[in-house]
Amino acid sequence: MFDPALETLPTERLRDLQLRKLQALAGEVLAPRGNAFIRRKWAAAGVQSAGDLVTWDDVHRLPFTLKQEFVTDQAECPPFGTNLTYPLERYVRVHQTSGSSGQPLRWLDTQASWEWWARCWGFVLSGAGITPADRVFFPFSFGLFIGFWAGFDGARALGAMVLPGGGQDSPTRLAWMEKLGATALVCTPSYALHLLEVAREHGVDPAKLPVRVTVHAGEPGAGIPAVRARIEDGWGARAYDHAGMTEMGAYGYECAEQAGLHVNESEFIAEVIDPVSGVAASEGELVLTNLGRAGSPAIRYRTGDRVRVANAPCPCGRTFMRLEGGILGRLDDMLIVRGVNVFPSAIEGIVRRFHAIEEFQVEVFRDGELDEVRVLVEVEDASVPEALRRSFSADLGLRLDVRAVPRRSLPRHELKAKRVVRRP
Repeated sequence: MFDPALETLPTERLRDLQLRKLQALAGEVLAPRGNAFIRRKWAAAGVQSAGDLVTWDDVHRLPFTLKQEFVTDQAECPPFGTNLTYPLERYVRVHQTSGSSGQPLRWLDTQASWEWWARCWGFVLSGAGITPADRVFFPFSFGLFIGFWAGFDGARALGAMVLPGGGQDSPTRLAWMEKLGATALVCTPSYALHLLEVAREHGVDPAKLPVRVTVHAGEPGAGIPAVRARIEDGWGARAYDHAGMTEMGAYGYECAEQAGLHVNESEFIAEVIDPVSGVAASEGELVLTNLGRAGSPAIRYRTGDRVRVANAPCPCGRTFMRLEGGILGRLDDMLIVRGVNVFPSAIEGIVRRFHAIEEFQVEVFRDGELDEVRVLVEVEDASVPEALRRSFSADLGLRLDVRAVPRRSLPRHELKAKRVVRRP
């Protein structure tokens, strides 16, 4: 564990800690020249000072925050909006969301907030068993995407050796991982699979590299059993899932039990609500509040992620909330095909069972008044598409159109993969 005292706190003491941290955060954002965005929102709810947040009932009266509010705020007050607690000169980092689910958001961090980010990644990396003895390779381009920047600094703060892989093509990255003795790989699950494909083409066996752990962010793929199995088989390493958001932070991580994602409740407040009624639920939409990012916080933020809360305690001994199955899907990604609700992650979980398929894409198109789905797969074995159709029918109750396409005809992704495309 990164911090055993915090990760095993009894529930009552954990709630007390969260409430104290939220009250301290409120004192910062509600200062006379504090955060204009939050002051406006909270004033409408009758919250004028930290003294108005005494109990959890007070906290639950705070309004939810939607991503569209941040998008609108930045459009009206470009380039950074008004969710800024301090003068602009206090901020040292700028990052941007991928824009995969709408208009990109820009996000600023102070030095204190950035150190908080690195600490949160300490929980992620330690949960995966990474220690100062490891050499952690980060194969990404170090652009505006925040996740691996924070992971890079988190690994450094943990005391591990960090190996940057920016500005390199995939064959070069594989070569450097071998030369430098990388023992851990941190990347999206899509890119981990792509590196396996490149390795095969160049006669490299990744399982013979010293990599023993892989940690994945940016997509929910590592939480899908078939995806995890393919990564682990290919790399000869244990693959760990992680969840985070540019506007929220690195909040979710796996332990050695790999029985779902733990929410780091020492730094985040997690709620699960029915996405329609907004009332508490055991399965529904995840709502998060970050407690250590005072410069640009997100409070009672509706993430759009569907999750299920595990009832039983984790054998690892952590008392943090555990999300069974990780992120089950994006509420706004859910497809309705002939009256059946289908998450793209469920489609991927079935596709990845077929090792002959190198890459895939889901096309959504209109047929009259209904959405239909076509799955494109890169595969040379002519028997695979029909076998995949049968698996979809058995597991999803749907017979989806499956079509084989030539190798290397579908896009590869270094960061977040966009495998669902809507056709006219």
